[in-house]
Amino acid sequence: MFTIVDFNNFWSPSGGGVRRYHLQKMAFYEKQQEVLSVFVMPDSKTFTEKKSDGLIIEHVKAFRFPGKWEYRFMWKPSQIKPVLEKYKPQVIEVGSPYLLPTLVRRVAKKIVPDAVLLSFWHADFPITYVQRPVTNKFGKALGVICKKLAFWYARKEFKRYDGIQVSCDEVLKRLERHHMPKSYWIPLGCDIQMFSPAKRDEALVQKLKAGNPERLTIFFPHRFCEEKGIELLLAAYPIITNRLGCEPTLVFAGTGPYLPQVRLAAQNYPYVQYAGFISSIDEMAKIYASVDLGLALSGWETFGLSILESMACGNAQIGASTGAAAEHVRNSGAGRILKERSPRALAEAIIELYHSDMVNLKQKARAYAEKFSWDECFKRQLHLYQEIYNNKRNS
Repeated sequence: MFTIVDFNNFWSPSGGGVRRYHLQKMAFYEKQQEVLSVFVMPDSKTFTEKKSDGLIIEHVKAFRFPGKWEYRFMWKPSQIKPVLEKYKPQVIEVGSPYLLPTLVRRVAKKIVPDAVLLSFWHADFPITYVQRPVTNKFGKALGVICKKLAFWYARKEFKRYDGIQVSCDEVLKRLERHHMPKSYWIPLGCDIQMFSPAKRDEALVQKLKAGNPERLTIFFPHRFCEEKGIELLLAAYPIITNRLGCEPTLVFAGTGPYLPQVRLAAQNYPYVQYAGFISSIDEMAKIYASVDLGLALSGWETFGLSILESMACGNAQIGASTGAAAEHVRNSGAGRILKERSPRALAEAIIELYHSDMVNLKQKARAYAEKFSWDECFKRQLHLYQEIYNNKRNS
């Protein structure tokens, strides 16, 4: 049987896009009979969970980061070797760039030397986690140097890999410029039945409008960190209020370093609400479909699943000027792209969008999201796996 094994230290029980990717991938392979997918899940103990003939989850005991993080880290050959010996996969996918790619490559060379080694570039870490924070703290010149060092490290980690899967065209071109292994474009998907305008809840709409049908309503279900634009939004809120003459309802959901600032805003402004961490997908879809517009303020998304889910619910978007957010807004025509990353520019974009033809923009957003399907994503990916494996075997 054609077998795929997935390793990823970016998995977390409360994670966002990476978690959703693996959950959807597992759902796809659970229905398969001719192909086996094995997801290696970092966990508190080691055991095997067989879900079907097409899906097995290998739970591997792994180090948990201290604090509130729920990430666990596989870093020893003893965590990798038993899985590869047990399944002898044709394809191995590694979804995180820190130490794991080299570790897997070295173990695989001894056990399955002919296996295809692929990565999925879930996070554009040289830009997002290296250049951006270094630039913010120490200046542009040092940020550029650190970015180059990060790409050097990435080339070292993915040395002799057969390819890197990418979901954002801008990121793909960046990897090519930095001489990474060959990149393959694999757009992710969206559950357009779950995330749909049909999830609109009129009772919730009325509650959010709070007696004023003209009141702007916004949902922010992203991690509360600078990367996602939380500072921009909190600073833009009073500007929007003054310009509109009516306080918008702003619903926050999630957690992160800026949670205290979100709680403070909810205390200071009567129409700012904190809904906590929402684990129910159905509840997320209901809120998405019941507000006026969505925000995609991170300029470092490699696909932006939450952006697409918001669009599938019929939300026009304010998008960052770079990354997947810009691509989604530009390609759909369903929103506005920030002219600059500042509170005033965000406020102006939101006001401009609210005074636009929202019905038309909402229709464009939904039509765009309908082009993306999880089944098509994983069918395309499986074809890529098999094609690279056959080419490698016959070379």
